[in-house]
Amino acid sequence: MKFVLRATVAMAAVVLMVPLLGGGAAAAPVVTGPDGGAAGAQWAATHDGPQQYPNIHITWDVPITMSDGTVLKANVYRPADTASRPIDTHTPVLVNMTPYTKLASNLVDHLGSVPGLSDAVSQLAGDIDMTGTPLSGLTDLTKALGGGALRNFAVDRQLVKSGYVQVVVDVRGTGFSQGVWDMLRQREQADTVEVIDWASRQSWSDGRVGMTGMSYSGINQLQAAEKHPPALKALFPVVPGSDLAQDVLMPGGGFGFNFIPLWMTLINATKWMPNVESMVDGTFDPRWLHDRLSSPFTYLDVFLNAYTTPRVEDLDPRLQDMIRGDSADRQAWLGDPANIEVPTFVTGGWHDLFTYSESQIYNRIPLAPGQKQLLMGDTYHINSGSESGRPGLPPRLDVLQRAWFDKWLKGIDNGIDRYGPVTLRQQGGGWVTRDGFGESAPADQQAGHRRMYLSAAPSGTGGHSVHDGSLTTAADSSARLTVAPGLTGLCSNDAGQATAGVVAIINACGADSRIQESNGLTFTSAPVAEAVDVSGPIAVHLETVHDAADGYWSVTVNDVAPDGQSRVLSSGQLMASLREIDESRSSRSANGDYTDPRPFVSIEHRQLTAPGEITTLDIAVPAIEARLEPGHRLRVDVYAGNPPKGVPPLPMLLDTGFKPQHVQLDPNRPSFVNVPVRGNPGW
Repeated sequence: MKFVLRATVAMAAVVLMVPLLGGGAAAAPVVTGPDGGAAGAQWAATHDGPQQYPNIHITWDVPITMSDGTVLKANVYRPADTASRPIDTHTPVLVNMTPYTKLASNLVDHLGSVPGLSDAVSQLAGDIDMTGTPLSGLTDLTKALGGGALRNFAVDRQLVKSGYVQVVVDVRGTGFSQGVWDMLRQREQADTVEVIDWASRQSWSDGRVGMTGMSYSGINQLQAAEKHPPALKALFPVVPGSDLAQDVLMPGGGFGFNFIPLWMTLINATKWMPNVESMVDGTFDPRWLHDRLSSPFTYLDVFLNAYTTPRVEDLDPRLQDMIRGDSADRQAWLGDPANIEVPTFVTGGWHDLFTYSESQIYNRIPLAPGQKQLLMGDTYHINSGSESGRPGLPPRLDVLQRAWFDKWLKGIDNGIDRYGPVTLRQQGGGWVTRDGFGESAPADQQAGHRRMYLSAAPSGTGGHSVHDGSLTTAADSSARLTVAPGLTGLCSNDAGQATAGVVAIINACGADSRIQESNGLTFTSAPVAEAVDVSGPIAVHLETVHDAADGYWSVTVNDVAPDGQSRVLSSGQLMASLREIDESRSSRSANGDYTDPRPFVSIEHRQLTAPGEITTLDIAVPAIEARLEPGHRLRVDVYAGNPPKGVPPLPMLLDTGFKPQHVQLDPNRPSFVNVPVRGNPGW
């Protein structure tokens, strides 16, 4: 009922706007605000209303032969007439390359294809409101079911019925495709380019190809676009990454110990699901079985080696390739969005697995605003789109995707290129639109970076922590503060991020850091005098002392409410031995301090620490957009480690000796946070 009512209201808004637009079809829709205004209502009405074609025709497991002879399998969804016969008209094609098997996409698709079932599930989920309970984070997850993201992940039948062909392909080594899984490396990237070319040459294609999909499929889109396949004309990646080493593989040098092995286990388990129909009708592919047997646990053995081998020189050569900066693997996982030349709409979240990359992807794409778009929610990986589809909120993700492809693949002037171009959910505030973000923002919208120094003086707000320190405008402390490794990070925002949002369902972990802070150092500012924005990338500069040959550091930047609730805005981490900064990829603010210090994070640049001597660390904290309301405070937390988000490989972990670590406060060598502030905090 809610779904129907929203669609009716949206359609009414479009009808009412016609006289204002001059009554002609040629008049461009008016685009205003995060919800898109009249244009946003029109996009929703167009996508949710009756479509050009009544049905869908599906061809299962279409073979696509790659240049090396490997056969990938694809499901092809085509618009169909009332008799479910595919139409003869040539249409644009949307490609989704997935490692999660087409079976998952098919299951989600069929949930949406049963009349009334999808709406009923969305309505039921929307009625679940756990706000104010220990499981308040569950509310955001259930809202996401109605936010359109499932259609981006699987198949959008409304999109197909409007005149698109959608092709869902099992990447090599997964699903029903032959080969050995290549996990976003060179061969898989070449496969994607070949699939795009294949799709553009089919009898049902008009030669124009777009790409769709979430997470892995979003990363795959960016990698393909960097190769410039001629037929590729538009991308809509949801929660994608670009610098995969810094995002999830080894953030700051510590492997993503929680997410990565569970994720790899999922891929390796599902890739063994056979094509039962082929076994019944006698067409079973023996090459598929041979390829699975040749690599039964792809990459999982490499990961296990990282935590069972005590010496760096004895690590599996494949693992050494992963942690060597000049290796082919690392270069394949280090994307360069500066090579993307097709319209791209990036959707991400401030606590997403790939939040480090998402705003940088937008900033580095060399296109005019409008041809590139950025939408960032206050979300984790699995609840993308949870705040959408209602007045004042952005349109649903499937609605935005339809408008995007209609513009760039069909040439329809629907106003989507005038949306945003940067649409942000302010943490601690509401949705806002900007002309840019961080380095791409106009001068009058940029926040000025300033130092806030770590001080040993008590703030009176962090008595629950190992040490209650302050953030001050002058370096005024001489002290050595000690923090030891611990496990309170298992209930933290970082744990929520590392589990793609699962742990964040527990309110005490996702929305409040005081449990984690009981094993950390806190440094808290005075309350702000008026509302101020923290907008852009952040860097924390620490002078440290170690009792061992290495150490692993984690920092968070928090918003502290008057009632004491401490909410993480963003977090960063760094292995002390991997501290050498790659100046060619780093950035600094006007005051000369780092805003994005990017370490090499590679074995050949490793420098062990000298116990008892001062070691300088610069730690990158992914960019944020947040509002501190009057009376709120800014806080920096410092921890010795960060399980489960990052756990160093065993040889490096042993080098830390699991010993306490120290922050050395000295006015002559100050520790500080370089924070971008817009407004007058009154500090």
